[in-house]
Amino acid sequence: MIRLIAGLGNPGPEYADTRHNAGFWFVDEAARLLKTSLQMERGHFGLVARANMAGQSIWLVEPQTYMNLSGKSVASLARFFKIAPEEVLVVHDELDLPPGEAKLKKGGGHAGHNGLRDIHAQLGSADYWRLRIGIGHPGNRNEVANWVLKKPSQDDRIAITQSLDRALKALPQLIAGEMDKATALIHTSKPPRPKPPKPVAATPAQGVEGGNTTGPGEASD
Repeated sequence: MIRLIAGLGNPGPEYADTRHNAGFWFVDEAARLLKTSLQMERGHFGLVARANMAGQSIWLVEPQTYMNLSGKSVASLARFFKIAPEEVLVVHDELDLPPGEAKLKKGGGHAGHNGLRDIHAQLGSADYWRLRIGIGHPGNRNEVANWVLKKPSQDDRIAITQSLDRALKALPQLIAGEMDKATALIHTSKPPRPKPPKPVAATPAQGVEGGNTTGPGEASD
């Protein structure tokens, strides 16, 4: 059972469309689907909403502390409403997954993600659930800071949105704690449509001059 869903990101319009805010994108849509609205709760250091599904209260939060202090908001709500770490789902951007993929997991390390690092410290536990939204990797670790704070390309944004849509369809299963069913929905993606094969050039008729004599696999220009 999930009672608290925390989407990670940075506050402010300058960060709204950056890769690091994929967690905020999820929570924004979850709030819309659950017909609730996020309001600033200064006592919990974030935008907070309460919703109900199948008779169960669900809390949504977008920490407004900036990424590196995300745990301050998450832990505040968890303590106040007596929510155990295993009842918390943290939604965050994931460098190790390509755009279009999302993965659900419980526990594990923070892999250098500063938002997760602070949640580990503030909750005093790593035993919470994570929904990892793939944003891809720049290919050079020295470029990671710039990468996560930039907007994805149009194609990448479409792919990320598709992975968020799959995850949002699993919201009832996530909240009910049916993690196997949720995993099956979230991890399943349609493979890209194969490109049609290139037409094979017709073999020139024997004895006709001026035909294309390019052999298989050779360039014709």
